[in-house]
Amino acid sequence: MEIKISKADMRLERTETAMRRACVAALLLAALVSACGCHSYHVEATVENQTGAPIRLLEVDYPSASFGADKLAAGELFHYRIQLRGSGQIKVQYTGGDGRAMQVDGPAVAERQEGRLEIVLLPGGKAEFHPDLSPAR
Repeated sequence: MEIKISKADMRLERTETAMRRACVAALLLAALVSACGCHSYHVEATVENQTGAPIRLLEVDYPSASFGADKLAAGELFHYRIQLRGSGQIKVQYTGGDGRAMQVDGPAVAERQEGRLEIVLLPGGKAEFHPDLSPAR
C-alpha cells in the first residue's frame, strides 16, 4: 500500500508547523518578559514633627520633585511614597511655630534607590535623617 501526499498537503503541514513554532516563541517571549518584569523603585518617606510646636508649609525637595503638607502638628507623622529620578540632595523647608522659615539639607540620594527615609524635625531648625536605602545602581 502506497500513501501519496500531495504538494498542497505538504504546504499545509509546513504552514501548521511554522504557526506552532511562532506560538511557542511568542509564549516563551511572554514568559521571559513577565519573569524579568519592570521593577518600580520607591522610597517610603516619613516626616516626624518633634519640634515641640506645630509647623506650616512643609516641603521636602528631592531630585526632580517635591512633596509636602500645609501643616503638621507637634508629634505628628506624615507619610509619602516617592520615586527618585536623578541624583541630588534632600532639602526640607518649613515654617516653625514661631513663624521663622527653616531650611535643612539632608543626605544625597540617587535614581533607582529604594527603601525607607525617615526625617525627624527637631527644635531649633535642626533635623535628623535616617535613610535605609539600597545602594545606587
